[in-house]
Amino acid sequence: MPAATPAPGPSRARSWWGWGYEDAQPDDAECAALGALLPGTLPRPLPPPRVAGLRIARPGATPPAALAHLVSDDPADRAAHAMGKAYRDVMRALRGRPGRIPDLVARPASGQDVADLLDWAGGHGVAVVPYGGGSSVVGGVEYRGDAHRAVLSLDLTAMDRVLAVDPVSGAARIQAGALGPVLEARLRPHGLTLRHFPQSFEFSTLGGWLATRAGGHYATGPTHIDDFVQSLTVVTPAGTGTSLRLPASGAGPSPDRLFLGSEGALGVITEAWMRLQERPRHKLSASVAFTGFRRALDAVRAIARSGLAPANCRLLDPGEALLSGASADGSSVLILGFESARTPVGGPLAAALEIARDHGGRGEAPGADGGAPGDAAVSAWRSAFLRMPYLRDGLARMGAVVETFETAATWDALPALIDAVRTEVGAAARKATGHPATVNCRLTHVYPDGAAPYFTVAVAGRPGDEVAIWDDIKAAALDVLRRHRATVTHHHAVGRDHRPGYDLQRPEPFALALRAAKDALDPHGVLNPGVLVG
Repeated sequence: MPAATPAPGPSRARSWWGWGYEDAQPDDAECAALGALLPGTLPRPLPPPRVAGLRIARPGATPPAALAHLVSDDPADRAAHAMGKAYRDVMRALRGRPGRIPDLVARPASGQDVADLLDWAGGHGVAVVPYGGGSSVVGGVEYRGDAHRAVLSLDLTAMDRVLAVDPVSGAARIQAGALGPVLEARLRPHGLTLRHFPQSFEFSTLGGWLATRAGGHYATGPTHIDDFVQSLTVVTPAGTGTSLRLPASGAGPSPDRLFLGSEGALGVITEAWMRLQERPRHKLSASVAFTGFRRALDAVRAIARSGLAPANCRLLDPGEALLSGASADGSSVLILGFESARTPVGGPLAAALEIARDHGGRGEAPGADGGAPGDAAVSAWRSAFLRMPYLRDGLARMGAVVETFETAATWDALPALIDAVRTEVGAAARKATGHPATVNCRLTHVYPDGAAPYFTVAVAGRPGDEVAIWDDIKAAALDVLRRHRATVTHHHAVGRDHRPGYDLQRPEPFALALRAAKDALDPHGVLNPGVLVG
């Protein structure tokens, strides 16, 4: 099993306070143009924050000499690890209030380094917050409170190698710190892919995907990271464990399931054996327009239950279609895409288009995936999808409040859920701000028995109160989801922001077992305190 190729060269500079790359952030003119779309925003954009403007205290702990080479106390390094990339994180940075900045940043190079750092932290009251790409939008990579004398951000991105490739079984052993582009670059020479592409692909790691049970871009079939796991290696304060690498097993509760989605509260995932796929060679996509959103929902449900398994089956409501440039006439738009490593996909796409037309859809001619001339709506949506997080930061600089949240519910509950979110969350945003709010919806993943709607709420805020308004909108959203039998999160994890909803969603016997597991594996309570359990 030969090792894969080296990682690609140096990347562009990341923004310490906002999404993505520094050079891709909207300039002042683009921010002003975005603000003009929402009545009541600021007359001019807030300036991008500077690390030099933050008050950063001296570290509250000093690592032993044996670990000093792994640890940084540089102020810029610490500030860049203080928060994730949720709206509330971006706005806190813009207002100069980033919260508790970690005292130290560690970059272990091996599982033994991780074990040594956890051993030191547990004996000295230092909280440890595992950190991959830092793209969390739910408060998953920050420390809140003052129960620990110091905070260590455990950055795993130095552990980014593909250690082995098994082409016979179609799997690879990969270190958890590998960012998406690094991982794929190292698999490409083997003609293989993990085929896991969340929107944060460039800025998130394998370990982050595993620890948050991340969902990928694909709408059907294997799309959650759980589907690709053969085995995990996890370092905990109580010891290190590796599960047996198998295609499947009926031997009791799966040990991997204990750590998938544990968000660093039970242990640190350091490597995994992952199932791989051949790289796709055949790709086709098309868009379908609907005059009514309810009929479009019925069409998507029929496609999801047809067994055709489209790679992309993303339904945009009229507001989302307008925002992405996929439609400007008030239509809802369904983006369909199929791909295969072996066989042409024109037949499955034609069959899905026929189902959509049976429900009143108007289908465009298929074009090559990625927006060939045959389908402008697909091309417009793809460009907007990648650009959207940057535009959110531009709106934040104009004092707008932008909340995005996703959920999943069964088909019978879905129409009422979407209507309630539009009505009640929109009303809550208007009550909190005095301004009309925009509430858009798209379906990101579909299943035979339900779907995952993703909502975007945008409204002009009050200067200085943006985070409090965001908190009110989040609370209103969680209340609607609970009352309509929808999950608190579909693929963005729980973190600290979704804890109130998660505490209500899980059964109490499971909560009891989770708390017991936390006590057993993390007896000093230093691993990502406040995530999943108290």
